[in-house]
Amino acid sequence: MGSMKTPGVYIVEKNAFPNSVVEAPTAIPAFIGITEKAMNGNDDLKNKPWKISSMTEFIKYFGGAPELSFTVDIKKYNPEAKKDEDGKVVPENAVLNPESKVFQYDVKSEEKNEFPIIPKPATEPFEKDYAVNYAFYINGENKYTLYYNMSLFFANGGGTCYIVSVGTYGKDTLDDTKVTTALTNLEKEQEITMIIVPEAVENTGVCTNIQQNMLKHCGEMANRFTILDIAPKYPNNDQLNTRMETFQGSIGSEYMSYGAAYYPWLNTSVLGDRDIDGEMFTWSETFYTYRDKFSDVDRNLQAIIEKFMHPSSVEVEAGKELTIKGKEYAYVDVTKELLEKDLGKGITVTVETIPAADPNPEKKVITLYVVDKNSFHQALFNGSVLYQYAMKGLKKYLNLLPPSAAMAGIYTRVDNTRGVWKAPANVSVSYVESTAENIDDKEQEDLNAPMNGKAINVIRAFQGEGIKVWGARTLDGNSLDWRYINVRRTLLFLEESVKNAARAYVFEPNDAGTWINMKSMIENFLRGIWKRGGLAGATPEDAYEVHVGLGDTMTAEDILEGIMRITVLVAVTHPAEFIEITFQQQAQKS
Repeated sequence: MGSMKTPGVYIVEKNAFPNSVVEAPTAIPAFIGITEKAMNGNDDLKNKPWKISSMTEFIKYFGGAPELSFTVDIKKYNPEAKKDEDGKVVPENAVLNPESKVFQYDVKSEEKNEFPIIPKPATEPFEKDYAVNYAFYINGENKYTLYYNMSLFFANGGGTCYIVSVGTYGKDTLDDTKVTTALTNLEKEQEITMIIVPEAVENTGVCTNIQQNMLKHCGEMANRFTILDIAPKYPNNDQLNTRMETFQGSIGSEYMSYGAAYYPWLNTSVLGDRDIDGEMFTWSETFYTYRDKFSDVDRNLQAIIEKFMHPSSVEVEAGKELTIKGKEYAYVDVTKELLEKDLGKGITVTVETIPAADPNPEKKVITLYVVDKNSFHQALFNGSVLYQYAMKGLKKYLNLLPPSAAMAGIYTRVDNTRGVWKAPANVSVSYVESTAENIDDKEQEDLNAPMNGKAINVIRAFQGEGIKVWGARTLDGNSLDWRYINVRRTLLFLEESVKNAARAYVFEPNDAGTWINMKSMIENFLRGIWKRGGLAGATPEDAYEVHVGLGDTMTAEDILEGIMRITVLVAVTHPAEFIEITFQQQAQKS
């Protein structure tokens, strides 16, 4: 009455509907890893969760791809040489096969090396001829793969995400301590629903600890899910069953429903030929020394090397100075490392110490291999068949990525198009040419339904259909409640949505009016999810139930203690993982 002073008609609007439930996000992953930088202008973003929505934004705040460095070499070795039980090379002074992880091509030669052999028990030593082979190979590694994994994430449907940079290229390596710190910082970001650490498998020594911490974080937060990869990097691994047993035995047994594992690694197309240039390579002196050893398989290799590599040798004595490209060097300064640093990446240096007849003074012979790196690389790529194979091997090595980032993108794509209740399976993987390992139905049996329940979802190639995700299980495969990824993630989505909406009623009267409002709010929300196919049942009554009230979910003592208890029952849709179709002949009717 206080506001009614003028005679007339007054309209009073009254809310007829209860508060609504705002759906919580379902596909907001957080990536943890090493980046080129972590800066927003002058602000340091290291160990700070930072929200981005595109690859352009990633580059803006965290930089580009790592600067890669590989050595192209030709090595002489003895194929019969091996290490004994003590780790010593047998025979002594023999050279082992270099065995490159990136690319290697071996040729046999007619050469022999003689090494003294001392029989056991020791008698007079005798000489034995050992064969000599030559290996054309590329050596090096790439530990920093987050940039490439982010490209794979966005290519597979990824969108808004968080990045936590725990270090920079060349200075830091990923370890469990850094990841634990990042996970702690992510606890304050309630929007995040997934945790991804694709670089964890690059450090097999701490991979298990990192993945256990990821599961623990998700389980304790109870509002997020993690995607795990299987270490080590293919093909540097054991047999399939051994790798799986190692992973299943080491991952632990806690919080299994909050994570899923995927296998195998993926041969992607993230890097193309244009991403590989001459600045990435160092061609060693032996590349020139043994340039003729592959003439039978590559007639152009020797000619290109001789055209571009220009070796020149100079001798320096102790107590004297030497001028190289306008800079003076004392005897003690003449080292391979210093000269390469001063002269640039286009210079390969060999420094050989030669004792004089009189030990004082000593002499050093410096051999410089001057190379225009990009021109040399391009000439080799255009004219050398062997070098072309090597570049294909390098590109395959760099493009070999674990599946977790791609799966995070697929989770996002499926959530946005079908809903979180749709299993993220039977979906094509983009930017993937093949899987690192082909797995058939028989091999997948023990991965999809192992006795210990720690299922590993397989990514497989199907004729005419491409590369598809062919599994939808959590690591808690023996649980009827939490066996499937979509069931666990749907419950997380429902729980978080209702939880956030219920905050509006904290400190409201714990009476029938509040109970009715909250029940109506939750039921309206669940009805909407049911209509979209998120809950199973022919009717709403079959799909969900909401209970709240004195004598139903609460006692008088609960109310006195300020506790409101609400029970929500939901029938979450389960995937049709196994489809059985029965065929039977019937009698002819005409």
